[in-house]
Amino acid sequence: MTTQTRVLRVLVCDDQALIRTGFATIIDAQPDLEVVGECGDGRAAVDLARRLNPDIVVMDVRMPVLDGIAATRLLAGAGVEHPVKVLVVTTFNLDEYVYEALRAGASGFLLKDAPPAQLLHGIRTVATGAALLAPEVTRQLVGRYASRIRPTQATPDDVALTPRELEVLRLIADGRSNSEIAATLVISQETVKTYVSRILTKLDLRDRVQAVVYAYRSGLVT
Repeated sequence: MTTQTRVLRVLVCDDQALIRTGFATIIDAQPDLEVVGECGDGRAAVDLARRLNPDIVVMDVRMPVLDGIAATRLLAGAGVEHPVKVLVVTTFNLDEYVYEALRAGASGFLLKDAPPAQLLHGIRTVATGAALLAPEVTRQLVGRYASRIRPTQATPDDVALTPRELEVLRLIADGRSNSEIAATLVISQETVKTYVSRILTKLDLRDRVQAVVYAYRSGLVT
């Protein structure tokens, strides 16, 4: 006996038709995913997302009319009444834009040359409410641009986290998955999930992406 899985509705936004078609073909081939719309600029992405109400928007960064960062801010940024989950895809040579996309409200990002399986995993991960941060990208990209993130006045002593929670937060900021954190700290994955939940609640953060940004801005990670 099989359990019926809800089909996730995906909007694909990229200014290159071949990439849009490629993504749509990969996504539509999955029984639990459905492409409900495609577009080639950020303004159309915002309009379509508001009209179609997709579960996930796969968003390119550099697009005409309105770029992906501005579009993400309108769909998932602070103060948006009904935010949409956004998965940003980018080429590595555009990495200076990705941090701003995450600040704009994106739930994660992938590189365009990632294997199809990673794209599908990313869509499903973001749909669950979790954030997607490819570890190798987090270490190279967020770390590389950490110097451009203006620290706040917060210091580790000011943060209302226990020493173990701070330890978990630093590992999250390093792009570690729950299983990697569990192995590093020699604790169970369920315990890691509990710590992550507490961290997000205490710091009033939406997801792991915001936790990474917080860690860098507060100087917990340098």
